Amino acid sequence: MTTNTNTAAAPRLNFAKSAPKVFRALIGFDAAARAGLDPALVELIQIRASHLNHCAYCLHMHTNDARKAGESEDRLHMVAVWREARHFFTEKEQAALALTETVTLVADGGVPDEVYAQAAARFEEEELAQVLGLIFAINTWNRLALATKKVAGTDERV
Repeated sequence: MTTNTNTAAAPRLNFAKSAPKVFRALIGFDAAARAGLDPALVELIQIRASHLNHCAYCLHMHTNDARKAGESEDRLHMVAVWREARHFFTEKEQAALALTETVTLVADGGVPDEVYAQAAARFEEEELAQVLGLIFAINTWNRLALATKKVAGTDERV
């Protein structure tokens, strides 16, 4: 008996078409969260959360966005191991990456006071709120892409 491994999985819904109001609200939330933040920081946060969530679709998209914005290949390669390569990142970026990890993996033990305090020491209150909003947004996008089986390399924004 042979098994056909070439059978394509049933396509999943197109969330933007099936829930356009919710999708537009997510786009608005994302735009509001990133407003005023350094574009390099935005991409680092989105890349790290996408690593942690195993979201190839978003990881591909945001590493490409980071390259287009002038991010170096060295830094892009080091995001996943930033603790071992701290010299590639500013203290502010390190605080944002640590906060991204704990908020993304919040079920593993919450957001430790030390991580929050480090971020609060590096960001003004409004900017910290923006960073948190961005972390919430990318985690939502990651879950949307994973639930609907978005394929890495197919950036649907264009």
